Amino acid sequence: MQDTSKPVASDAGQPSADAVPDEQAGLQAGLAKLALDQTPEEPHFGARLRNYFLTGLVVIGPVGITLYIAWNFIALVDAWVKPYVPALYNPDSYLPFAVPGVGLVFSIILLTIIGALAANLLGRSLISAGEMMLSRTPIVRNVYRGLKQIFESVVTASAPGQNFQKVALMEFPSKGIWSIVFVTGEAARDIAKELPGQDLISVFMPTGMLPPSGFVCFVPRKNVLPIQMSVEDAAKIIISAGMVNPETQAQLNDMAMRARSGVRSAKPEKQTISTP
Repeated sequence: MQDTSKPVASDAGQPSADAVPDEQAGLQAGLAKLALDQTPEEPHFGARLRNYFLTGLVVIGPVGITLYIAWNFIALVDAWVKPYVPALYNPDSYLPFAVPGVGLVFSIILLTIIGALAANLLGRSLISAGEMMLSRTPIVRNVYRGLKQIFESVVTASAPGQNFQKVALMEFPSKGIWSIVFVTGEAARDIAKELPGQDLISVFMPTGMLPPSGFVCFVPRKNVLPIQMSVEDAAKIIISAGMVNPETQAQLNDMAMRARSGVRSAKPEKQTISTP
């Protein structure tokens, strides 16, 4: 007699239906425990005090130093100019307290009037006569010419159209060593015609010890590598000897903004994973 019964499949190698939810629950519980264990610890009391002190220093330091320099400059100008201000226009003569800034205001008014007079024909004639007298004095003429060139250079450099155009890198003082330079413009025509065939540009290379001073160089354009950096950020790197860069400046600004707004960073909430 032939056996027509079908063989029954064995379930020994297949997981049961009840074991799958248990494994998922165990996995989710393990992930939840791992998330809780990796939660960053809150800084201790000493670390918080240090952060508060550094944040306060970042906020108050620049403001305090700026006010100190401005106050001393105003006091210095007042000490020079106030004795020559007429008593009618000097508030100190009829007020029981001294008014700071009176000498500075009168200095600005006087310089503006002198500049207006120097712009017309009469003023230019008087200035030319005074310069002629100074140029004939043996020692004074050298001092006057040097000071005049310095002031003219400062005024010309601070003009709106004479600022640095972009920041670049140049190999200096030797090959493989890169220095920050400021591109100031094209080379002068008299300089460019002496070196035909070379596309020269003028760059200013500030010195690390005294940033306002530096070297004016005329170099081929191909030897200068422009970079995407603002003039302000490059000046901060040079003045701070590389300690302050745009990344650290952004962190300091973030600390200052948090201190001004009084908002502390929120503590990370513990994540809980619900089991099905």
